[in-house]
Amino acid sequence: MTKSSPPSIQALYDLCKKTFAPSATRPPSSLAINKLCSLLDTIGPADVGLDDGNKENDRGHGPLGIKLFNRASRWAQPITYVDLHEGENFTMCMFCFPASSVIPLHDHPGMTVLSKVLYGSLHVKAYDWIEPANIQKIKGAGPATVRLAKLVVDEVLTAPCSTSVLYPKSGGNLHSFTAITPCAVLDILAPPYDEVAGRKCTYYQDYPCNSFPTGEDGHENGVENVEYAWLAEINTPEDLYMRSGVYEGPPIQT
Repeated sequence: MTKSSPPSIQALYDLCKKTFAPSATRPPSSLAINKLCSLLDTIGPADVGLDDGNKENDRGHGPLGIKLFNRASRWAQPITYVDLHEGENFTMCMFCFPASSVIPLHDHPGMTVLSKVLYGSLHVKAYDWIEPANIQKIKGAGPATVRLAKLVVDEVLTAPCSTSVLYPKSGGNLHSFTAITPCAVLDILAPPYDEVAGRKCTYYQDYPCNSFPTGEDGHENGVENVEYAWLAEINTPEDLYMRSGVYEGPPIQT
């Protein structure tokens, strides 16, 4: 008798458990990440309990068809967060976006993150810090300090598409998501956010390079390349709405 294959999401969990085990190579090798990407590339909405009837529409209805908020601003409708697995070594989760909703620019300190767009179109804008750090003190109005970063991703991802990967210091560790259409993203974060361990999510505002006169004489700092921007740390935006959703896909055996 032939043993049936496990559901794709179970196979993904099993591979993550192996790849991000405490005894595994840290950070994971490119071969290990490529294996995860190859498996993630095969996963679609149905593999995680989503289908056309679950997709959020432009009338402000959530994944379960429940009216949420009247459309007021691009962050006014909540993004639905669905937890698939939360462990010490990695997190598996989904974000379901209404059209035009935004997760603003934020970081993933010391983390490797794999993201797969399951359906819809998503604009991704991502930066990496310039090393050694270039930090400027700002005189007058505006943020107290800004730090220089390089733009590495500025594109729209439309399903079906390949898995995106960011690393602790490359690949766009600081990124923002803007939903062009209703869409969903499956994320793997390793290791997960942990404030005790110093992996706290920090939000940022980006500014063009010529935004601030920082020299003693009040002149511009001289960095004007469009591939670079100054990032200033900000508080978590008050109008960023998220709500918890329920995972309705195949059970994951941990």
